[in-house]
Amino acid sequence: MAILGRKEVFGSTPIAEASSDKWNRILAGTEIKGDLISDSNIIIEGEINGNVSCAGKVHIGNSGKINGNLVCLNAEFEGAQDGELTIQNLLILRSTARIKGNIETLKLSIEEGAFFEGACVMKSPVSTTNYSQSVSFE
Repeated sequence: MAILGRKEVFGSTPIAEASSDKWNRILAGTEIKGDLISDSNIIIEGEINGNVSCAGKVHIGNSGKINGNLVCLNAEFEGAQDGELTIQNLLILRSTARIKGNIETLKLSIEEGAFFEGACVMKSPVSTTNYSQSVSFE
């Protein structure tokens, strides 16, 4: 499983970095059919039947659900997801989270009570550490 960026997954390139003060909100009772692409942060309290791509943070509230794949910088789940998660930095699963699908992320936080069914790959951060190549085993 490889981390794919927005362009590889949805054919879109973010115009600017997501601003922490700009949020899109999908309210409870709202259902979206189709892919959602945003350069701003997203709060999802409704249901999305499609893939979600976000250049910033995605927060899925208790009543929120995504039936599709999610690609974003950071994500916090209180609701549900049925699909692949590709999180470039931090994924937080709160106690009410229900995830069915594979996860790829850099950092993962899971509260007691959260449900997760699938495989998880923790990628390593890019490092500038130099390793010595002169190792001998005797």
